[in-house]
Amino acid sequence: MNLPFLGDLKLRGRITLSVALLSALSILSITALGLSFTRSTLSKQIHATLRVEAEGLKDLVERTLAEREANVRSWSEDTILRGALLFDTFDKSDAVLAGLAKNHPSVSGFVLFDERGRAVSASSEALRKSFQGREKEVRETAWYRAALEGRFTADGLSGEKDAAFGKRVLPLGAPVKSPLSGARLGVMLAAYDWSQVRDVVKAAVQRAHDRSQGSFALEVRRADGSVLFDSRPAEAGPMVRAVSEEAINGTDVRDVGDGWHFVARMDAPEAYAPLAQAATAALAMLGFFLALTIAGAYWLARGIARPISALSEAMTHVLEEGDLSHRVEVNSRDEVGELATAFSRMMEQLRQTTVGLQQGTRVLTGAVAELSAASGQQERNLARQAAAIQQTQVTAQEIQQTSKMAEERSRAVLEVTTRAEEVGSMGEATLGASLAGLQELHEKVGKLAGTIMSLGNRTQQIGEIAQTVKDLADQSNMLALNAAIEAVRSGEHGKGFGVVAREIRALADQSIESTDRVRELLDDIGRSIQSTVTMTEKGQQQMQDGLAQIKASGESLRELTSIVRDNAGAARQIAVAVNQQNAGISQIFTAVTDLSSLMDETMQGVQATTRATSTLREAAERMESVARTYRA
Repeated sequence: MNLPFLGDLKLRGRITLSVALLSALSILSITALGLSFTRSTLSKQIHATLRVEAEGLKDLVERTLAEREANVRSWSEDTILRGALLFDTFDKSDAVLAGLAKNHPSVSGFVLFDERGRAVSASSEALRKSFQGREKEVRETAWYRAALEGRFTADGLSGEKDAAFGKRVLPLGAPVKSPLSGARLGVMLAAYDWSQVRDVVKAAVQRAHDRSQGSFALEVRRADGSVLFDSRPAEAGPMVRAVSEEAINGTDVRDVGDGWHFVARMDAPEAYAPLAQAATAALAMLGFFLALTIAGAYWLARGIARPISALSEAMTHVLEEGDLSHRVEVNSRDEVGELATAFSRMMEQLRQTTVGLQQGTRVLTGAVAELSAASGQQERNLARQAAAIQQTQVTAQEIQQTSKMAEERSRAVLEVTTRAEEVGSMGEATLGASLAGLQELHEKVGKLAGTIMSLGNRTQQIGEIAQTVKDLADQSNMLALNAAIEAVRSGEHGKGFGVVAREIRALADQSIESTDRVRELLDDIGRSIQSTVTMTEKGQQQMQDGLAQIKASGESLRELTSIVRDNAGAARQIAVAVNQQNAGISQIFTAVTDLSSLMDETMQGVQATTRATSTLREAAERMESVARTYRA
């Protein structure tokens, strides 16, 4: 058993603690299982006992109530009581009721009522007087209404004392009928003393107290849960954790208690007190057996750990003193004795191995020294060669980089000059085309200026024509006005001519308005044409200046194209020379790189040999140190 918290303990303590824990867990498991079984059995017994008590209480109360109901019915059939209601002989009925009260102490009193609810006779004068003047109240009681219907009810049982009887009573009323006609003459009330129930359950409560169950109690409840009877004292507090069983009064025997719940209950701590006592005894036994287990485990661990401690001391002596001649004596034939014997054989073999190791280390040390010196000399020579080759490689690499840079620059210059030559040729051709186009554009602009001037003249002519049309429209308007005047003078014969004159006048007005709009438009067009002519003349002058500048630029571009062609030829010659130089330098760099790679591989081999020599030297030193540690 490997537990984290046992790591710092000695073997003796670990064995003792492990055995104690295993024993404690085993005993606790068995104890818990036993207590669980005991609790289950005890719980069944407790519930069975409570169920029996509840059923017993139900049967007792049920028989008592059934007996009281039968008694009340038989008492209500008494001839004297019937005669008293028929012939008002209440002194005789008082004697009968008093005799019944004397012979039946469980009944607190008897009262005889007529059909109007008036108390006409009672077992005592005081009881009869207590009902005087309460006829309406009597008729409204549940027991009286139930008696009129020929049945019994428990609704009259309340939680407080009855004012007439001075105690809690269960009123049972039965009708008193005529022996001849069967007509109802009145009602007889028998007030059953409800405190008598305590005498009924007294035996059951006493049995529970004899079992040391002081909290045992019996209750009677209605179906709605209201408590009718509780065997516990009124000052007793409520049960916090109650174990209860109940029995329900069925309808197999008809009585006023049908549907009542009869409950037997008690406090859970008191009910399970035997289980607590058993648990205390089990814990005491657990402590006792655990102490015995720890003592036995300690004795066992001591017997196992003592030989192992002797072996540990012997091993410590060998490690500290280096004396392999030490012997271990263990007088045991068990596994520990076998371990001691094996340890002795190991020590003997270790002595022989140490002697051979000391002899071998001397030879190995001399060989390693010679090999280390030769390897060091070879490494120094190769280091000098490698340094020289590395410098050569660096120089060759710099030359190669410079050559590559010159090649790239010459290639770039060649590309630039070629492009410049192409651009110069294209620019020269483009410049010629531009000059021709500009010359043609100049001529077209001149023609456009003449056309625009002609358009201005035409616009002026149209303006004159529009003025003429306006004059004609004015004359037509005057003629139409005169015609309208003449038509008015002509009377009926001039009406048609007047209509024509109005139409002509309207057309004349429209012509005048249209002519004005045309005149305004022609003025705007004339101004626009004049502005365009001015701008055309300025553009033609600027175009002439531009043509002169472009011609001068063309001459300069032709000279520049000639210079670019010369530079392109020189750049091609330089690029060819640089390419040839770069090829030679690449061959030199490749040869130097191969030589450097070979030198690196040689250096790695020498370094590996040196490392192996160093490792071998360290191993020889460790072997020599180990060999010197032990004495054979």
